[in-house]
Amino acid sequence: MPIVKYPRRVDPLWYEWDRKAQKCGLRHTVYAVNGDRYIGEWLDNVKHGKGTQIWKKTGAIYSGDWKFGKRDGFGTYSTLDPVTKDHKKVYSGWWKNDKMWGYGVKFYSDGEYYEGEWGWGKRNGWGRMYYKDGSIYEGQWSEDKPSGQGMFRCKNENRYEGSWKDGKKHGPGRFIYLDTGQLYEGFWVADVPKCGTMIDFSHDEAPTPTQYPIPKIELADPEGVLEEAVLMLENAEIFPSQKER
Repeated sequence: MPIVKYPRRVDPLWYEWDRKAQKCGLRHTVYAVNGDRYIGEWLDNVKHGKGTQIWKKTGAIYSGDWKFGKRDGFGTYSTLDPVTKDHKKVYSGWWKNDKMWGYGVKFYSDGEYYEGEWGWGKRNGWGRMYYKDGSIYEGQWSEDKPSGQGMFRCKNENRYEGSWKDGKKHGPGRFIYLDTGQLYEGFWVADVPKCGTMIDFSHDEAPTPTQYPIPKIELADPEGVLEEAVLMLENAEIFPSQKER
């Protein structure tokens, strides 16, 4: 009895190549066309999980969490110093949808750095900014600028406490001059004090007090002023009653 042999089906080679090219799970190093490389976890051909991305053009490195191809979770971003060839940490904290989001610390040039909340890649929420001249701002932020309630402390310990808008003193607030022992309290508009009062609170103990203290404003005859006010009030109550009659 004759036996019919059917040829075994052989898939094209590109089937096997495509299967091996599918990235899922942990991979050692995957190179992009432009030379960038990624070491870490994948899911359905996108970076997902723990991994490290190295950009060839800039030498920058991100190491941390990924979600569907974007930085999402906790991670650290560093750039390459062109002079020393060492990596300098730029940001360490939380990410969302490839942007700084949540709590994190960002390092700027000249020793400045910010620690606090982020949103949409900008300083947003509560945070503290350390400036290179030694001054510090602590308070609320919006759109990368101080906005809301906050305190700005100068290098010499003088400080402003109050309202901010678009990075400027705006609204009710007070400025404490510890060097002269004075206090200004009032209303500000776009960094300019418009209306308020200035008093001495520790003139004699201040490091560099003003030559003359601010005099206290007092009534020369407070009892006479009070009597006059009472008389005016009584007359105001008598006259309407007479008109009604």
